[in-house]
Amino acid sequence: MPTSAHAIETAETAAIPGQKQYLTRGTGAYRRASLALFLSGFSTFSLLYCVQPLLPIFSQQFSVSPAESSLSLSLSTGFLAVAIVCAAAVSEGLGRRSLMSISLVGAALLTIATAFAPNWHLLLIIRALQGLVLGGVPAVAMAYLAEEIDPRGLGATMGLYVGGTAFGGMSGRVLTGIFAEYLTWRPALFIIGAIGLAAAIGFIALLPPSRNFVRRPGFDPRFHAKAWLGHLSNPALPFIFAIAFLAMGSFVTIYNYAGFRLVAPPYDLNQTELGLVFTVYLFGIGASPIGGLLGDRIGHFPVLLFGLALTAAGSALTLAASLPVIILGIIVLTTGFFMSHSIASGLVGKLAHGTKGHASSLYMLAYYVGSSLMGSAGGWFYAVEGWVAVVIFTLAMLALAFVSACFAQHLARRKA
Repeated sequence: MPTSAHAIETAETAAIPGQKQYLTRGTGAYRRASLALFLSGFSTFSLLYCVQPLLPIFSQQFSVSPAESSLSLSLSTGFLAVAIVCAAAVSEGLGRRSLMSISLVGAALLTIATAFAPNWHLLLIIRALQGLVLGGVPAVAMAYLAEEIDPRGLGATMGLYVGGTAFGGMSGRVLTGIFAEYLTWRPALFIIGAIGLAAAIGFIALLPPSRNFVRRPGFDPRFHAKAWLGHLSNPALPFIFAIAFLAMGSFVTIYNYAGFRLVAPPYDLNQTELGLVFTVYLFGIGASPIGGLLGDRIGHFPVLLFGLALTAAGSALTLAASLPVIILGIIVLTTGFFMSHSIASGLVGKLAHGTKGHASSLYMLAYYVGSSLMGSAGGWFYAVEGWVAVVIFTLAMLALAFVSACFAQHLARRKA
């Protein structure tokens, strides 16, 4: 298997237009690709969200407000959103595999550097740079799957990739919380960065070269602008992008500020206990491939609507005073969100006509802008009116996402 950048590019330009050679279930290449993309999702999201359980610590140690402490995550996701758009264009010339490999290694090294940040502002700068570097993974990974996997099994494979992102998000949060409890936050981030680097090496070793991707030498701004505008003119796709913005915004808002609520009286959870709350991501790991399989069998839009309704129900459950019910609410929210995300991301590949990398980049742009803007805005609601205001804010976003899904379903059927 070629591993050098030159070999990768040579392999990726070998595809002949019009001849599709899909990876199908049961083959060794399919299994390697599935594991590699799982590792990429794991590494990306463990590195991205490892700071989330540390927000209360940052707030105390650096004397910043909860909303300001959330910048350690929101800046990463915000710059990631911008980088994703550029990454889709860059991958057309560099190659999907090459760009993802560089991004994963760079992000892991920056996480290790975060552990040595001497002050709050430098920590934020490193986290922003990490977001820029990570932009080479999510949209390109989705494009790789849409191009290389047999369309009949795309939903299940996309669900497996999203399951990897869920496992990474859980591991980053849980392990960081546990390590921070016993070793303080700096060694915790160093260890997470080292784990991410190991996952990046595994990804490089496993991922098969692209078969259906044709490299475009140089950079043609008109080509990329035309591709993005073409997807925005697709009647259904903008509503799918809106779902990404709203669903992710609601999900991150709950996770950002649940920690502040649970470390305060009457719950008084320590960092290990707070980190263990994030093991509910296991339900997201299971919900992602199940949602994809259900979408392939009974229809993607019905499953998407059900997932959004489940997310809203979980958000509402967190209004309870009982800690077990709050955790149940987070479980239901997590299950519904990852089911929705696996379906919505798969729909992008199905509804887009050509230049799927550009369509994926717009979806991920909306996804991470929602995370960055809405995740920070939730801090204002929490500071002014407490947890009830946070839940009302998330339910409003999810209601709009549900309406967007209904419009997208209607327009997709009419076009078909």
